[in-house]
Amino acid sequence: MSKEHVVVIFPHPDDESFGASGTISEFRSKGVPVTYLCGTLGEMGRNMGNPPFANRETLAQFRRKELKEAARELDIDVEYLGYRDKTLEFEQREQIANHLKERIEALEASVIITHYPGYAVHPDHDALGAAVVEAVRLMKPDERPEIWMHAISNDHEADLGKPDIVHDISPYWDRKLAAIKAHLSQADGMMSLIKSQDQQSEQLQRLKTERFYKYNFS
Repeated sequence: MSKEHVVVIFPHPDDESFGASGTISEFRSKGVPVTYLCGTLGEMGRNMGNPPFANRETLAQFRRKELKEAARELDIDVEYLGYRDKTLEFEQREQIANHLKERIEALEASVIITHYPGYAVHPDHDALGAAVVEAVRLMKPDERPEIWMHAISNDHEADLGKPDIVHDISPYWDRKLAAIKAHLSQADGMMSLIKSQDQQSEQLQRLKTERFYKYNFS
């Protein structure tokens, strides 16, 4: 491909910040454009702030505002795919794949970052990751972008082995924290964990790496 364009495809506002914001920041530091295709507005999320500042009817607009702020911190573009939260597993995969293929080709993606289906804990994560694979499979082999897949489940390394890509995102840690903090309704647990850790703790050091598997169509 003649130029780089990273396209991040996750289902919820905040997935980009928790899962890939260090890697996103590294790409942006090199001048590579990044676009986030966000599947839903996360309107069925359980977290509404503590004390609550949103309800079921207003949560979507809060999460859209949060993602706008996180995108500003990360210097990325955002497009909403328009699906409903917690329903992606019930959508026709072929329809989502064709929708994604259209956007991937229009953006001329060179790398896609998404969830590893079957190892991403949440049904929306698995469903959208699987649709990404199908979308890229439908493309001509010489025009396919790389797919970098984020696995979350505790057992993923036992099944998949070591990840292909391990990024030390320490240089971008402050940017990642700022992006996570932007998601006010979702960040309490993560920020409490981070604040409770010694700066050299194994758990915190692990948060300062981002790991991905490269999808192989062969």
